[in-house]
Order: sequence, then structure tokens, then C-alpha cells
Amino acid sequence: MPGMPTDGGGSIVPFRGEPGQGAPSPPPVRPIRHGVAPPIFRVYVSWSSGNLLQVACLRPPNLVGCGGAEEVAGSVVEVNLGCGGSGGADVEEEIDEAEMRRIEYGSVPAFALLQSRKNALTDAAAMSHMSSVPDYAEWSQYVFEYSKTIGNLLGNPDSPSAFMIEDPKTILKVKEKPTSLRAAWELLEIFYVDKQLQSWLPERLVDWLADFDSLLSATESTVHSKLSSFQKKLINLQIIEDDPDYWNGLSAALSVGWLDIVVNMLRFHGSYQLDQMDNRETENGLVEAVAVLVSTMPRLRPNLPSGKLGQCCKTRPDFVKAWEKWRGQVTKLECSAFWIQCGHQKTRDGLKNLLHIMMGNMKELTASTSHWLELFASHFLYIKPFTVGFEGMHQLAQKCIQLKPSSGSNGLTGLIIGVLSENPEVVLAECTKNFGPWLVTHAMELLTADNDYADTMLHEERPNLGGISIEELHRLVYAQVLCSHSLTWQIAPTYLSSCLNQGLGLLEILLLKQPIQDNRLVLKTLEICRLYELDSVSTSIMKIAGNYHWKHGRKGAGVYWFQQAHDKARLDRIAQQLFERIGKSVTDDSFKQWEGLLELLGPDIGSAGGLEFLHRYRDFKRSLQQALDRRSGEAARQTVDFLIQLMRNPSTPQRFWLPLLHDSVSNYFCVCHSQDCKVNFILLCVITLFRWSYLIANPAL
Repeated sequence: MPGMPTDGGGSIVPFRGEPGQGAPSPPPVRPIRHGVAPPIFRVYVSWSSGNLLQVACLRPPNLVGCGGAEEVAGSVVEVNLGCGGSGGADVEEEIDEAEMRRIEYGSVPAFALLQSRKNALTDAAAMSHMSSVPDYAEWSQYVFEYSKTIGNLLGNPDSPSAFMIEDPKTILKVKEKPTSLRAAWELLEIFYVDKQLQSWLPERLVDWLADFDSLLSATESTVHSKLSSFQKKLINLQIIEDDPDYWNGLSAALSVGWLDIVVNMLRFHGSYQLDQMDNRETENGLVEAVAVLVSTMPRLRPNLPSGKLGQCCKTRPDFVKAWEKWRGQVTKLECSAFWIQCGHQKTRDGLKNLLHIMMGNMKELTASTSHWLELFASHFLYIKPFTVGFEGMHQLAQKCIQLKPSSGSNGLTGLIIGVLSENPEVVLAECTKNFGPWLVTHAMELLTADNDYADTMLHEERPNLGGISIEELHRLVYAQVLCSHSLTWQIAPTYLSSCLNQGLGLLEILLLKQPIQDNRLVLKTLEICRLYELDSVSTSIMKIAGNYHWKHGRKGAGVYWFQQAHDKARLDRIAQQLFERIGKSVTDDSFKQWEGLLELLGPDIGSAGGLEFLHRYRDFKRSLQQALDRRSGEAARQTVDFLIQLMRNPSTPQRFWLPLLHDSVSNYFCVCHSQDCKVNFILLCVITLFRWSYLIANPAL
């Protein structure tokens, strides 16, 4: 759907509101980072997959190339049409254009290496008559290494900010800002790739929520948003244990397993101040007892990250034993008589609420959590701590959604539902709708790592898609986005070459459409042709470059590219043009203007076509001049040799035989004045033969 841009307010499409209405509400705005310098001549809009639009912005044709070799003539970008506050628009804003280019370039080596390994395993399977690539144990390891490499490109949410001085009353430590792209990738890795964590999958989900809970705060209240609000309020509090937000924050953090934050906040309690210890010993003892129980909570996992609290249990029997002992200590403290001696009611009620959470009281857990994902994680921590793998995860998620319905949609929540339902179609649709073509292209390798159904679904050739598979379709879409930008088109061949049906044809079109004004860009294009063994495309590009430079007056560059392309026909035509311009005599004055061009041909004159005559004639002229200067027999013999070569060469035009004879006779006596008769005789025979050949070819003379 093409359209001309408007001039009003710098917007491409103005919004004037519906007729007959009052002040219209402002429409949702989606930024378009197209990278095309103004003016924008035409805009094309078309539907892409999911709720994405493809917007193509083009500059006027007469301005293309006027701004230098790096000027972008047009660009195609995808715009997410998700509702305001949904995951789509937020994902676009999380990562700027330069950072996304870094991710795109960084993911190419990992993708290419995985495709190379896949091809090698496929060839090995064919030779050994095995069924398919996933039967190999090493394939899962290859995909796992690939996933880790891509994940490192997307950032590390656990890395703290550099040069940070920690405030002793800091609740949430400053870390690298998480992105939805990283969260989605890590989620797919957890469920589809990392086979080592199947025994502690619930704990891995708890860790994932701890890293990315802040992403859910954009649409609704979460534990992270509660603690962030309380952090701002903390600086002005005099008696912290009297504030209900303090206890609410403690309950929320404990419900999702953020044990280090809970213990840190408990130490903020006023009973820890030295000037109050004598009057609040019992109260302080209860607070410390709860802090010890929190810090020793058993966790079924192979290890704990640095700075995380809990008692690590690597095997299920050890975890069951430690859990029963720990739960008994929690129950014993809850029934202790020391609560009667605690004079501060808010402290007593707040600490008992924490004990009820650790005992798995559903009422307290529901009240402490804000999002269904947080309630989902709390079930694995306190209600169903012995859950392993997928045991009823989808049913539990549906139950948590009913108890804590979301007020807004988020791309991550939809992706989690698709993963838990073990439905690769839903997972692929959510990735396409919310995270763009980059994630879809690279995540398909994760979906098919150990899933036969997903492998068949993505690789089956479909007639309604023109005979290509879903995997190839998404790779072609991503390659189109890369091709539309001058800074990313160079990496598109990696993805096009992996598309066996239509990729190579589109790759040839891409390479042939690259500008040939800049020799550096031409060399880069030719290098890509060499890598993918596209010799015919390489030859065509060199011919196009030669034509362009020749027509624009850069004769030397034109001849160079024709010579590289071994285009003898065009070189012969150029030679004829040069012969016409030189005229019927090959005098020094008329020949000097072409000597620079002949220097470009180099020693390999066999590929110069008709220009080979001029190259050899230049050598003859130089040798004749040396013979005149030195008056030596050796120089004369060399001159005779060059004459014989010119005579025998079929590229020497007949109309130049007489000028050659004239040049030789005019300098004959000077060259051979002091030489023996043998040399004179040889030169005379050559001259006579030239004269005879010329007369035979021109009987009219």
C-alpha cells in the first residue's frame, strides 16, 4: 500500500481525528527507526506475520547516491501493532538500533557454525543409514553451546554495575537492565535445550523470575515494583517496623524465594539498633530466628549463585530429609511461647505472616504475590516443593491465572503459557508476534533440538508457502529485513544460503543489486561470491562494474574489471575504439595518451583481448628507443624480436602494418650503422616481409 509522505509536523501520516467528534484521544504511537535520511519520497506499508507491519521508506530516485557511498536509499522495518503497554512496543524500545546490530552481527558466527555441524551430522547419518540428526547425542550439546553463545550476546542480568558503592540499606541491587529478548531466549533454553536442569526445573523458573520480574512491572504491580517503591520511601522512615509497606515487601520477597533480600530487610528492624537492645531482646531474638530459618531454607538444585542464601541439596532424598527437618523448625518456632513476650504487635504479626508463608499457607501466598507468575513460583517453593519436571505445570499455571488474573497482556506471559502447554505452534506464534524475526530465526533451532513434532512441523515443505518450509520462510523474512539496511545486508547471505529452495536465488539477486560505484563495496560483494562459489554472479558483477566505470570516463578502472572478468568480447570492442581514436599512424604524440592505460594491464596481457597489440607495440617502441640510444647489436636484436612478435600476433590490425614499417625503416640505418651484416639482413627481411604482407592485404595500393 504505497503512499506519499505529508509535510505536516514532520509526520509521515497525520492524525486529525474522526469527523464530528470533539478532541480525539491521541493514537498509540510506534517509533520507526528506519535510518533513511530525509526527504522521504514514498512509504509502502504491508502486513507481515502476527500483528506486525512491514514499512518501507524510500528516498527520491534523483537523490540516491548524492549523499555519498554510505547514504541509505531505502529501508524496510517491522512495526509492532500491539496494544499500548503490551510487550511488543516495549521490546522495540528496550534495545536501540546500534545494540541490535551488535546482536545481529554477533549471532552470525554461532548460527553458521551450528548449520555447518548440522550438515556434517546429516551427511554422517546418510552414510551410516541412520534416521535423522536428533539421534546423535552430540547434537544436543551443539545446540546447548549455540544457545549459550547467543544468550551471552543478549546480556547477563546477574552482572552488577561497575564502580558502584553499595548503600547498606539497598534492597534491590543495581544490575544490567534486563530485556524481554533475553528473557524469552533464556526461557526457551530452560525448557528445550538444557537437559541438565530437568531435575531442578522449578528452581530454575524461580531464578528466571528473580532476573526478569521487573519486566512484568510495565503492565501491573509485581514484587519488584513493590520493593522499588519501598526503596524510595525507606530514606524518610524513622521507625521502619511500624510501616505496613515494610512487612508487605518482606512477605512479597519471601513468597517468590528472594531469601537474600528478606534477610537483608529483616536486619533493618529497629531492634538491631544498639541503643534499644536492652528493651527489645525478645523481639530481636524472634526477628533473628526468622532470619536464620529463611537463610537455611533447603533448595533442590546443584548449586547456589554467589550471594544467594539457602541450603543446597543436590539429590532428591537429601532434599526431602532437609525439608522435613526445616519445616519442623518453622512449625516449632510458630508455636513458641516467646510470641507472648513480644510487645510490638506489628513485628509479631509480620513475623508470623512470614512463618505462614514458609509453611505453605495458600491464603498468605495469594495475598503476598501480585502476578500469577509469582504465585506460580511460590507453589514450587512452599506448597509443592518436591515437583520435578513438567508434572502438572500447565494445570497449575491455569489455576494461578484464575486466582491472579493479569490486567494487561505481556509477550513473556503468552510465551510461558505456550511453553507449559507443550505446544510449539503457540510458542512460535508468540515469538513471531512479540519478539520479531531475529528471535524467531534463531530460536527455531532450540525448538527442534529434542522435539520430533516441532522438527517435522518446521521442516515440512508446504505447498501453500510455495514449496518451502516454515523454517525457511522465517529465515527469508529475517534476511529481507537485513537486506534493507546498508549496514546489515552483508550478513544476510549467511541466512539465505541456509535456505535450499529459494535462498540461493534470492542471494544472487541481492548481490547483483548492490551498488558498484564504490570499489570497496564491489570487492566485498565479490568476496561473498567467492565464499558461496557463485562464479557466474561474480563475473556478472565485474562486467557491470566495468561498464559503469567505462561509461563514466574511468577508462582504466573499466578495463581492469573487464580484464578480471575475462570479458574478451568487450576488451576487443574497447580495442577497436582505441584504434579509431589513435588513427592510422602510431606516432608518439597519439600514443602517449594511452600509455597509462596500458600500464594498468600489467604483465598478464593474454587477458587483454584486442589491447594486446597496443601493449606489445609499446614494448617495441621502448626497445627501438633503447637501440637508438645505445647503438648496440643486442638492443637491435631485441627490437627485431618485438617486430616478429607483432607480425605473428593475430591481434595486430592490418592497417597498422604500414605505420610499423615506416617506424622501422626510418630508424633502420641509425640502429644498424655499426653492426654486422647478419643483423642488418635479419631486420631487412622482417621489414620486407611486413611490406609484402601489407601489399597483399591491400592490392589497390
